[in-house]
Amino acid sequence: MKLLRFEKQGQAGWAVWNAAAGAWHGTTHTAQGYPGDVDALIRQGRAALDGAALAMARQPAVDLSTVQFLPPVARPGKILCVGLNYRDHTAESGFVQPAYPTLFARFNTSVTAHNAPLLHSELSDTLDFEGELAMVIGKGGYRISHANALSHVLGYSVFNDGSVREYQFKTPQWTMGKNFDGTGAFGPCLVTADELPPGARGLLLETRLNGQTVQSANTSDMVFDIESLIVTISEALTLEPGDVIVAGTPAGIGHAREPRLYMKPGDICEVEIERVGLLRNRVLSIDTTTPATPTPALEETTP
Repeated sequence: MKLLRFEKQGQAGWAVWNAAAGAWHGTTHTAQGYPGDVDALIRQGRAALDGAALAMARQPAVDLSTVQFLPPVARPGKILCVGLNYRDHTAESGFVQPAYPTLFARFNTSVTAHNAPLLHSELSDTLDFEGELAMVIGKGGYRISHANALSHVLGYSVFNDGSVREYQFKTPQWTMGKNFDGTGAFGPCLVTADELPPGARGLLLETRLNGQTVQSANTSDMVFDIESLIVTISEALTLEPGDVIVAGTPAGIGHAREPRLYMKPGDICEVEIERVGLLRNRVLSIDTTTPATPTPALEETTP
């Protein structure tokens, strides 16, 4: 199953991909026959989500050029990110490869959607790109075993862990630089785990800045695979349905280049993961006193 969330004329909704018709089908929450919000359905379990998807498939086709995309999960209870999870990125960053995953938190105010702006703050010119695989928990648990770990995964999406490097490295803790508003792009869709190889292994991940490939790797190159991350995190934290784990970025970040290559207003950054999707965002300058305004949609997306 592939699903995406959207907003049309101020009304939130979602749609599922109909491969036979080659179209997205769905509707908004005010329409007759609306089967419920994605977040609530994830909490109810896969059977509830599958039943709702069948109902959505009977709704009219959705013209994605007329909607604004929303992140695949509206309000994840936790967004847990993994640093230094590709050896080449660890090396380019000047760190020794850790034996334990480097974990940090993102907050929902930092998240933006496909085709929405990545916000460039006037506080710093060091906004960097990080293309990453994101995993959404479907079944909660505590102290999950390695053998059962993948049964807790609902699906996968694409994430751009936009990082304001100047603020990231002001302290040993990375929280501030990883949580500027509107810097973590998430989407465009959620692809359920049964559509992909176990643990989403063997998939090409690429980041492009203004059409130039700046990161290229394979998800099999991760130091800590999806199962290991679930086991490690759930040793201490209860994972809940809808939680998001962002699994780390490969080499090629702008901060490690000479000269350094940061995103600037007007740039277009794309992160694409094979069989998962293409996440595209334009960088928008915003001062610290003015609310953000959405940029026009760039293109329709298909799986």
